[in-house]
Amino acid sequence: MSYIDGFVLAVPKANREKFIAHARTADEIFIEAGAIRVLECWQDDVPKGKVTDFYGAVKANEDEVVCFAFIEWPDKDARNAGMKKIEQIMHTDPRMDPEKNPMPFDGKRMIFGGFETVVKLGND
Repeated sequence: MSYIDGFVLAVPKANREKFIAHARTADEIFIEAGAIRVLECWQDDVPKGKVTDFYGAVKANEDEVVCFAFIEWPDKDARNAGMKKIEQIMHTDPRMDPEKNPMPFDGKRMIFGGFETVVKLGND
C-alpha cells in the first residue's frame, strides 16, 4: 500500500496566494521524485478543541490559518528514494532557492511525519 508524508502548518492569512505559489513550485519536485500525488489544503472548517486541536499543534495565532498537506508515495521504499533525491535537489535546484521561493510560513512550527497506510477505500 501507499506511504504518506503528512504536514500541518500555520500560514498567515495574508499569505494565501504566496503559499499556493510556493506549494505549486515545491510540489512539482515531489512528483518528479516519485510521489503519486500531493495535496495542499487551506483551512475551511477547523474547530477549536477543548483539550487539543490543529491550532495548538502548530501554535497558530489569530492572523494565521491551519494548512494540512500530504504527499502520497507508492510505498515506503519509493518515499525513501524520493526523499534522497529531494535532499540533493534542495541544494541545487533554483526552484528551491529561498530567495526566489521563500517559505511563506514559519517552518519551525510545521509538524510532519511519515505514515504507513493500513486501510484504503474508494477509487484512485
